[in-house]
Amino acid sequence: MPLTADSIPPQHITIGPPAPWVTTTVGVADAGLKNMQQLIQLRWIAVVGQVATIATVHFGFGIRLPLEHMLAVLYCLVAFNLVSVLRLRNRRPVLHVELLVALLVDVGMLTAQLYLSGGATNPFAFLYLLQVILGAVLLKPRYTWVLVVVTSVCFAGLGLYHRPLDIPLDHVRGLSSPFVLGLLLCFALNAALLVTFITRIQRNLRARDARLADLRQRAAEEEHIVRMGLLASGAAHELGTPLATLAVILGDWRRLPHFSSDPELLEEVVEMQTQLERCKAIVSGILLTAGEARGESSEATTLATFLDELVRDWRRTRPVKAFAYENRFGDDLPMVSDSAIQQMICNVLDNALEASPQWLRLDVERAGDALTLTVTDAGKGFAPGLLETLGQPYRSTKGRPGGGLGLFLVVNVARTIGGTVEAANRPEGGAMVKITLPLSAIVLEPEDEPEEDDEEVSESHGQR
Repeated sequence: MPLTADSIPPQHITIGPPAPWVTTTVGVADAGLKNMQQLIQLRWIAVVGQVATIATVHFGFGIRLPLEHMLAVLYCLVAFNLVSVLRLRNRRPVLHVELLVALLVDVGMLTAQLYLSGGATNPFAFLYLLQVILGAVLLKPRYTWVLVVVTSVCFAGLGLYHRPLDIPLDHVRGLSSPFVLGLLLCFALNAALLVTFITRIQRNLRARDARLADLRQRAAEEEHIVRMGLLASGAAHELGTPLATLAVILGDWRRLPHFSSDPELLEEVVEMQTQLERCKAIVSGILLTAGEARGESSEATTLATFLDELVRDWRRTRPVKAFAYENRFGDDLPMVSDSAIQQMICNVLDNALEASPQWLRLDVERAGDALTLTVTDAGKGFAPGLLETLGQPYRSTKGRPGGGLGLFLVVNVARTIGGTVEAANRPEGGAMVKITLPLSAIVLEPEDEPEEDDEEVSESHGQR
């Protein structure tokens, strides 16, 4: 069963890429594929219905029909449907022109069958309305009018050219008349098929609209991140000069006799220099994230080393009392240190520390081809309303300006590299945030050894 917003429990929500049941995207392309699938199903029903109707009229009512020709038309319809099934399997987006061609083929097959069985006098001639209504739902207006014109011309042509059907037009007999029974069956068939398939098509269209709305929301959020990044990088550039000036002044103060002779003043100057270095590190991190200093700070490392150093630095700079860290990832893998991932993990840990100053825990595991980072705390947990809007900016109960940006950035960084962020309240109390990142996006692929080395090895073996 596909995952919908209504099926997510109020205390649990996952944000990330579309679920695995989504083959492409639940957007325009996916809606076209599903609509084509509906037409294929409708065509199979038409084949079965035509076989049953032809057999009933020919053998049940004793009305002679050109069976060979009508069965040949059915074979053509089955062959076209098999081709449509093969077309559907390649998963390419279905265009409106393709849907129009499919409906025109259905109209052509229906016209051929009606030509062989009475033309416009056949009660099943009103099945043309089914094709027109489906076209009005599936196609653009100009294509729908093409279908209207074609069906009208076909109906008019059947009034002029057709093979006569040996059926009396005895309407006065009511339901005892084969013609009236045919009209009743045609009406019931039209109504049932329209209700069934238009309901399904509308569901596809609603899913497409929901996906488009989600994409628009995501685009707005990403634009918000871009604006924040521009402001942050601009502020970092502006702060660089005054921070450098303060560093020079504090260095001069530290060497002055007035400060060096007073331990208390010297200690304060040292603390000021420490905090100034932290401010400069923050500014450098902002510029690094903006891509302006990446060549200086990025370095090859391993996943275990990256996480261990991150945890060590975070624990050293935060007033954490009890912090449990367990790395059960397994075999280590090479990677390049990424400040965005580092800030994402630190944001989650900072939020957990603020909610639970006494205790928090970080677990690192490997789940298939993904890295999972689970942060748990013993705080009050998430409010249900926050879980439902997790990842949206400025959604926070902290009551201060800018609250809620931490998880917003976490969700968007994870989503950018194809990961997910899952949050839930623990039954025993506290909250859990689980980050899942694909290894293909964060680890380095093993490099092939140079051919020269292989040649040298082979030569050394030959010498031996």
